[in-house]
Amino acid sequence: MVRIIKLRDFKDENLEKIVNRGFLDLRDVEMDVKHVMEEVRSRGDDALFEFTYRFDGIKLDSNSVKATRSDFEEAYKKVKPIEIRALRRAASSIKRFHEIQLKRLTFQWRRQDLKTGVVTKPISSVGIYAPGGRRPYPSSVLMCAIPAKVAGVDRIILCSPPSPKERFNPHILVAAEIAGVNEVYCVGGAQAIAAMAYGTQTLTPVEKIVGPGNIYVTAAKLLVSGHVAVDLPAGPSEILIIADDSVEAKFVAADLMAHIKHDEKATCILITTSEELAKEVNKHIEDMASVASQMVIASRTLERNGIIIIVENFTDAIALADKIAPEHLALMIRRPERLLKRLRNAGMIFLGKYSPVALGDYCAGTNHVLPTGGYSKVYSGLSVRDFLKTISYLHCSKNGLKRMAETAVTLASIEGLELHAESIRIRNI
Repeated sequence: MVRIIKLRDFKDENLEKIVNRGFLDLRDVEMDVKHVMEEVRSRGDDALFEFTYRFDGIKLDSNSVKATRSDFEEAYKKVKPIEIRALRRAASSIKRFHEIQLKRLTFQWRRQDLKTGVVTKPISSVGIYAPGGRRPYPSSVLMCAIPAKVAGVDRIILCSPPSPKERFNPHILVAAEIAGVNEVYCVGGAQAIAAMAYGTQTLTPVEKIVGPGNIYVTAAKLLVSGHVAVDLPAGPSEILIIADDSVEAKFVAADLMAHIKHDEKATCILITTSEELAKEVNKHIEDMASVASQMVIASRTLERNGIIIIVENFTDAIALADKIAPEHLALMIRRPERLLKRLRNAGMIFLGKYSPVALGDYCAGTNHVLPTGGYSKVYSGLSVRDFLKTISYLHCSKNGLKRMAETAVTLASIEGLELHAESIRIRNI
């Protein structure tokens, strides 16, 4: 059973442990990752292919590392038509959502004799990392590549580790083509991050790297962050649900179990004003565990990583949620909109009992690449903005300059920049 505790009995040290869950201890992997990075940086393809053989068990060369047209054609044969349709429908929603984002990023401020504003320009190239493992994550390819495409990025590449059985996962290749990726390479791990950051004889470097990965990939991204731009820190998945007695307990239990099944290290928290709901949620978790052996493992993990906290009111729930700053925050309450404006910290907020996280993860159009580990206090989820630069501009008339000259000259004099002041005076005002 998931531990149930009342807020008044919730000790500060327990809260502190949850709040500080995002601390990344990379000491165990840092030296190994540095070695890989330095080797790829100095020896290029030779090191890249050596590490791929060592870690992934497949031999590559400059001809086989990059996906060809025949690789894509073969991938489409292996992926079911219903799966291709699902990827295309999801891509359409993601594209539309981020197109709307793009339209709202520029503005212009007109004043008497002065016009200022902001224009946006895309970065030139982006590298996306798609993790390997037991199951592919083509949805993450869509979430990373489509906003970059909408932003106008010229070159989008994708790196994903091969397996001993196949160089490219067919679902990853199909998703990459649907999303508009220009180049796909079958390399993974820290060596892929190094190749995208520093370049090799085969792989031209990029200006920014995005996408989730394991601790080695995370360490590699941190190491190259002084050389290229990287996205937000990524860690184990998280869900925090605020619920009252209006929601069916089975909905809450299903969402908690879905998260722990997705990631064994996930943080799963229910904050509720109803003690009865808390007990019912636990019962449903037990019922789900009795159905399949996989669910038993998930329920046991949930017992370790999950907690149910009973609060007296929503003010307490909001205060606690903001301290925790979860990746996913679900409001399964009556009139959830009333809490939306009061909440400050969350990667994404899901309103109402018919808005499961899975919908946002796949096909609603919103982006599922979100800050974890409490980083939603300072980071936003991935968006079209991550692939753009904003450039401010100024257009002033002679009368406008005359009107503002005294202010600019005075401030320049305070800072001892007399030539700044003179650059205004010389214009005969």
